[in-house]
This record gives sequence, C-alpha cells and structure tokens, in this order.
Amino acid sequence: MMGDGVKLILAKPIQLADQVTKWTDEAQSFKQECMEVKAKTERLAALLRQAARAELYERPARRIVVDTEQVLDKALALVSKCRAHGLMKRVFTIIPAGAFRKMCIQLDNSIGDVSWLIRVSTASADDDDGHLGLPPIAQNEPILFLIWEQIATMYTGSLDARADAAASLVSLARDNDRYGKLIIEEDGVGPLLRLVKEGRVEGQESAALAIGLLARDPESVEQMVLAGVCSAFAKVLKEGAMKVQAMVAWAVSELAANHPKCQDVFAQHNVIRLLVSHLAFETVQEHSKYAIPSKGMSIHCVVMANNNTANNSTNNDGHSLSVDGPEMQHPLGNQSQNNKNQMHNVIQTTMAKSSGKTHPTANGNANGTAGSKHPQNVSLHGTSIKGREFEDPATKAHMKAMAAKALWHLAKGNSAICKSITESKALLCFAVLLEKGADEVQYNSAMALMEICGVAEQDAYLRRSAFKPTSPAARAVVDQLLRIVEKADYDDLLVPCMVALGCLSRTFRATETRIIGPLVRLLDDREPVVMKEATIALTKFACTENYLHVDHSKAIINAGGAKHLVQLIYFGEEVQIPALILLCYIAIHVPDSEALAQAETLTVLEWSYKQAYLVQDATVEDLLHEAKSRLELYQSRSTRGYH
Repeated sequence: MMGDGVKLILAKPIQLADQVTKWTDEAQSFKQECMEVKAKTERLAALLRQAARAELYERPARRIVVDTEQVLDKALALVSKCRAHGLMKRVFTIIPAGAFRKMCIQLDNSIGDVSWLIRVSTASADDDDGHLGLPPIAQNEPILFLIWEQIATMYTGSLDARADAAASLVSLARDNDRYGKLIIEEDGVGPLLRLVKEGRVEGQESAALAIGLLARDPESVEQMVLAGVCSAFAKVLKEGAMKVQAMVAWAVSELAANHPKCQDVFAQHNVIRLLVSHLAFETVQEHSKYAIPSKGMSIHCVVMANNNTANNSTNNDGHSLSVDGPEMQHPLGNQSQNNKNQMHNVIQTTMAKSSGKTHPTANGNANGTAGSKHPQNVSLHGTSIKGREFEDPATKAHMKAMAAKALWHLAKGNSAICKSITESKALLCFAVLLEKGADEVQYNSAMALMEICGVAEQDAYLRRSAFKPTSPAARAVVDQLLRIVEKADYDDLLVPCMVALGCLSRTFRATETRIIGPLVRLLDDREPVVMKEATIALTKFACTENYLHVDHSKAIINAGGAKHLVQLIYFGEEVQIPALILLCYIAIHVPDSEALAQAETLTVLEWSYKQAYLVQDATVEDLLHEAKSRLELYQSRSTRGYH
C-alpha cells in the first residue's frame, strides 16, 4: 500500500512547479496575477517535496499526482504567454480575463488534494481527531475518497482509530455491493485481517464483520483467501475472545457459501476441528488430549487418546465397515424417545467408544482418500480457552449457532470435509443441539445435518462409516430428525429434517418401519413445500436405486400413501410431478396391490398420460409408461371388480 512507486512520478510535477515559479518572475504582462500564481505554485511545490519524503498511500496518490501535473501544465502554458517580448507579441497574445482566476482556483484545489494525501498517509496514532475531510478532487467520487481515508487509518491509526475505521467500512460494505468491491480493490483486506489478529475485541468484531460482508461473490472471496483470511481466522478460532470467534465463524460461513472452492483451504488450516471444538464445548464431554496421526496416515484417522493404552484395545468394538446390502438398523423405537435420559445415555455410549477406537481408512478409493489433501499439524489441545466457561449464556449460544452455520456451509458438497466432521464428535453435538439448542442453533444444526446427509447419499464410504449400524451418534441423529418430522410443526426445522431422512434412505433396513409413516402423514393437506419435500424424500425410499424399494413401497401403501398421492396428482399443483414420480415407482414395484386398485391408481396414471405438462420430461414419461403397463397387466380385472 505505502510504497516508493509514487515518488518516481512526483519528480515531474515538482519540476513543473519550479518552472512555473521561474517564468512568473520573467512575466512582462499581468505581473500582479503572475505573482499570485507564483505564491500558490511555491506552496504547492513545498507540499509536493514533503510528499516525496513521506510514505504515501499509493492508490489515491497516483490519481492526485496525475491531476496535479495536469494543473501545473496549464499554469506553465498560461504564464509563458506573459513572457512575450515586444509590443506586437503582447498585442496579439490573447489571455481571457478569467484565466488567472480559474488557474488560482485549480492550484488551490491541488494544494488541498496534496495536503489531504499527506495527512491521510501519515496520520499518527495520536492524530485521532476523526474525519480528515475530503479533498477537492473527491467531489465527483466522494465515497471512493472516504474509503481511502478509512483504509489509510487502518494502516496508520491507533487501535481505537482502526476499530472506528473498520466500523465505517462495515457500514459502507453493508450499504452497497459496489462499495464492497471498492474496499477490496483499494487494498482494504490486508489491514482488516491485521486488525482481526491484533486489535481489541470491538475492533476485531468489526473487522471480521466487514470481511464477511465483503464476501459477496467468488472473485471477492478468492482475493481474500489469497490475502490470508484462512490463517487469520484459524488463529482467532483457536485463541480469540468468544465474541470475536462467533463473528469469525459467521464470516467463514459467508465465505464458504459464496465460494465453495475455499472450503478445502479452510480445512487445511484446521478450521473444521476448531469449529467442532466450539460446537462440543458444554454440549458433550470433551477429552483432554487428541492424538494427531503421523504424516503418512490419513488425517481422518484421528484418535482420541486414553492414558491407559491397554484400555484402547479392550474397548475397541471391532466393527468393520460393511459394503454389502442394506446398511443400518435403528433399534430405538418410538417409546425410547420419551425417555428423559435417552440422549445422555447415547452421549455416554458414544464417548466411551470413541475414546478407544481408531477410524478405518479407505484403500485406493477416491472418496476415501479425498481427506488426505487436508494435512493437519495443529494439536487441538490448545483450543480450549481459559475462562470461556465464564462467558454469558447468550454468547455461548451464539458461538454454537455460528459454529454450526460455518460447518453447514463448509460441509456442503464436500466429501472430505464431511468425513472430517463425522469422524469427530460433531454428529453427536448436532443431535444434542437439535433437541435442546436455541432456535438459531437448532436451525443451523439441522441445515448442517441436511448437507452432510446429502453428501452421504452420494458417497457410499461416508454413508457406511458415518451412519453405520453400530453408531450411537448416528442413531441419535436419526431419532432427532424423526422426532421433528413426527411433531410435524411447520417451522424452519421440518423441511431440512425431511430432506436429511430422505438422503439416509439407503441406510435403513426393512425392519426399520418407523420412518415411512411420519413422512406419509405429511402428504395429507399440508403446506405445499412440506408435501413436496415429503414426496421427494419418500421417492428416495421407493426408487429402483434403493435396495429395499419393494419393502419401502409396501410400507408407503400400508401407511395410506396411495390415496394421498392420487389427490396430489389431481390437485397438488407444484407437487403434481413429484407425486406422480413416486406413485409410478410404487406401481412398478407393487403392481398387484389392492390398495392401489382401490385408490384407482391406473385411472390417475391414464389421466396423467394425457396431460402434456406432466410428461414433458422424458424420464417422467418413461416411468409413467412402465407403471401404466404394469398396472394394466396386474390390475385390469381387479379394477373392474371394484366398480
């Protein structure tokens, strides 16, 4: 920012000022006016020489120096006309009456511009009088010069002045997208990051808030990542005050949401584990030590150390990851959800297991090895900050909410990060917070689980490791998701919980019957978005790709799903196509069902086949054709028997 590059371009305006001064002494006409120009030019030359000795803020300096040089060129041309010798030359040299007045105004403006440049570039820690005022050159772009002033203060001011400047940048970034881009373009990110690391709490909060507000598009995020935002944020998440950590976690969520490519960079700086540590604080029992694996091992083989290594082998549950067939059974029934100590028991079981268990790694698997690109060398033992247990409850709750939000956006579409999250105690934390957290904490936890489950739907290794049959944490997650779906209150939690259950559809065994019923009940006269998401979730159970599609299709029929789907196809508007797809899958897999015949499924499919807007998609048309053919084969006679 402050460099020697500007000093090179100061040489020419200084030379021009000296030449103007010399020629005014040689004036043969308009001597009084030339003396006035000389006085102003000498003052300007002195300021230019002072500027040449200072560390100038390069961004405004270049514009001001170029403008000043143009003014001095005009002054030189004007005074040269006054040097004309001889009567004839003076008679034919025309100088407008207002030329000198206009020139004096321009020189005054240049004096004001250079004076402002010196002040803004050399403001000391003691020079905290506030706003320096805008230079004359700023009349066409006042916001740009205000941004320059605040950024310069961020470089040279005291901590208090820098905090105030950061707050001003927050206001500008919040007001207008263009202002945010200007702050980045004018080198504002560097001093904001320094304030995040070095400032007092208020200044750190303002700086982190400004960075989060600046993260409005991938290009802006990319520039901030290159400026070192990931390492600065990791330092604060490990050592900062909790209020600042909460703001930093929010800023991480904004950067990750607007540019997913920065997810891996944050993971490389250990941000995932730091966020999980904050999520786990006073949520579940924390261990005193974390053993970081050797360099040759996958980073996802992180094991929680135990003082007695013999107990590690004794406590190992010995389960390997199965890769065949249906994957998970959740034995806890509905009656267990009424047990007040259920979550406590799950926590104790999970933590007891995790204290002595190492996580297996994938061999030569693209999904399994993805995590190896996130080397972690930072011990988490230092993440527990002394005194954070004395923070007020509101701050603690806000910290958890922001940590969950950051993990939500970091996990989105990223298998490696989801593995890192699920191999920690985060799943258990999400389950606890989904049950007992404040509103914002619950919502962000639900969204994080939805994203993790969405990745697990596509990543078989993650699905089998994170949601395996023997995992109490996975059972706790499913229980909490199901509790919210069974409650069926239309709030911010219902939709993400439905989506998460649908994404986990391939982990449930045929004997797990408690999932289908609550989803089917949401098809009956509910809000359109609820019916649509419930339909999509049930489709993931009934689709051909699900190993147990026949069992799940029968379960949907037994829960009364057929009649609801028929109604939705006729009258559901935006739910029509998802309902039609689900009914087609059910008809294909269980074509001989009497419940389908009673619901007149064949009739509704024949009607749908004639609706052009329902069969625009070739996939839907193919499904509909196959379903209609199957029903015609199995149900034509039985259908006639019901009329």
